[in-house]
Amino acid sequence: MFIPIILPLLAILPAVKNVGAALPTISAVGSKFFTSDGNQFFIKGIAYQLIPTDPLVDTDQCKRDAKQMQDLGANVIRVYHVDPTADHKGCMDAFDDAGIYLFVDLDDFPTQIQPLTAFSAVLDEFQKYDNTAGVFVGNEVLTTAEVSNAAPYVKAAVRDIKAYRDSKNYRKIPIGYSAADVPGLRPMLQNYLACGEDDAERAEFYSLNVYEWCGVSSYDGSGYSELEKNATGYNVPIFVSETGCREPRPRLFTDQSAILGPEMAGTWSGAIVYEWIEETNNYGLISYGPKVDPQVSTDALEGYPRSGTPSSMSPDYGNLKSQWATLNPTGVKLSAYSASASITPPACPTSTAGGWIVNGNARLPSLGQTLDSAATASGATPTATGIAPKASASATGGGTITGGKEVTGMVLGLLGVMLGFVVYL
Repeated sequence: MFIPIILPLLAILPAVKNVGAALPTISAVGSKFFTSDGNQFFIKGIAYQLIPTDPLVDTDQCKRDAKQMQDLGANVIRVYHVDPTADHKGCMDAFDDAGIYLFVDLDDFPTQIQPLTAFSAVLDEFQKYDNTAGVFVGNEVLTTAEVSNAAPYVKAAVRDIKAYRDSKNYRKIPIGYSAADVPGLRPMLQNYLACGEDDAERAEFYSLNVYEWCGVSSYDGSGYSELEKNATGYNVPIFVSETGCREPRPRLFTDQSAILGPEMAGTWSGAIVYEWIEETNNYGLISYGPKVDPQVSTDALEGYPRSGTPSSMSPDYGNLKSQWATLNPTGVKLSAYSASASITPPACPTSTAGGWIVNGNARLPSLGQTLDSAATASGATPTATGIAPKASASATGGGTITGGKEVTGMVLGLLGVMLGFVVYL
């Protein structure tokens, strides 16, 4: 989970697939993900960011990691940052051959104020691959209810990237958002991004970075029962985009039995565990060797080797592998679901004094506009070129060179996307 951001604006896949046979594509239908061959898709995912720039450019390393992830039982990776100008075919093919899909964040930090060469460039690059399962327009943009007036800019970015995708006649790769799990924003933010009469403005999935089920816990004791309550009847797919408390040790991952089991699998589409590589923050499932002096081995960021043969971290790797091996929800066939699915979007949340401050039915911002003054209870009117109130640090922060829990990168990114796509369209 990234540190806070200042911003206005499975059917279960087989363990081994035939090499050369492309994975079926993923789409969002109603509140579920489906493969193009008609099976419901549940996520068993891993956060994967070996290096800050782009972990999907070293084909040999991707092959080694994909093979190990296949052993683990993963079918999804989440990558937070990529270089859209790089060649990703070797890595995407390696993960495709291992039965693994990609959810990728769209931000491109060095060019975040150049929307048509940043967000759109990432989409342009990864729409080419059948195993691109979805894209995030943002990660933890809102971390307190006090900055919920940034939400219209997130929703505007969803709208504009959907419009860009459709204008290019790309397949409908699901577009959504990864949220911090903040009690003061539940369930208003998830409802806001999926509400409204105009389908063109609604997110196509919603996800939460959740660090609640820590150590020995339970469905009720962890608060997962409240997450399920808030998501029941939701109109788009919802899943956990980060999970896996690092304390107490060892990490047990018993929350997977709830998310992928009878208590939540009817509503939730799985989970992504944080994270693949062992780093300073101690969330890793594997390592590439003992820590070294980063002054001597300059490619070992923070002293942690970033390539080679992955070695599982005991007992965490084995604990997660054991959990996933027993969890194989089958869900529903697309043919049966499509024939009966009729899900009404949630009501748009209204502003409340001292809480959620956005009136959900207010007009979304566009180029040169000031946010509709009716949008907030406080009367705040951030402009399309302003900056939202500063958010506080996440309660689950940790600090690392890569991945969630460290990188901001969207200070202007969504703003730029919104402005750029308005111009483009």
